[in-house]
Amino acid sequence: MNGVPGVPVEEHPSGGAQPPLGIDELLERVRRGLDRVTPEQAYGIAGSGGLLVDTRYAELRERDGLVPGALVVERNELEWRLDPQGSHRAPEATRHDLRIVVFCNEGYASSLAAASLRQLGLRYATDLIGGFQAWKAAGLPVEQAEQGA
Repeated sequence: MNGVPGVPVEEHPSGGAQPPLGIDELLERVRRGLDRVTPEQAYGIAGSGGLLVDTRYAELRERDGLVPGALVVERNELEWRLDPQGSHRAPEATRHDLRIVVFCNEGYASSLAAASLRQLGLRYATDLIGGFQAWKAAGLPVEQAEQGA
């Protein structure tokens, strides 16, 4: 298998074996395939029937709060919960053409997560530029998380 599934392959100039791909290059390649959105755009997508998905771990949600209406799915469960064909899917994961905006704390892991969702056929999956911190800085709604939520 050449390259990383779902990531555009760039040919090595010598035509030989590909050198190892570092995380910075992988992130750059993944992001080229996403139509990443600003906090304001994500807010609009949620208001028009799209799904915001919070992949932050519990400690961050408890510390910083929640985006009202966002589906909380920690990163290690994401593909299982959002695959419309999956046996463990969330009730919100109804179809492959659903607009999904994944966010993490600062917008790095969510890019990789959105690329993974695209591999499952969720063609409108993307991520939030700057993550939850950018959402909060933009003054968009945040509610306090329940302890242990």
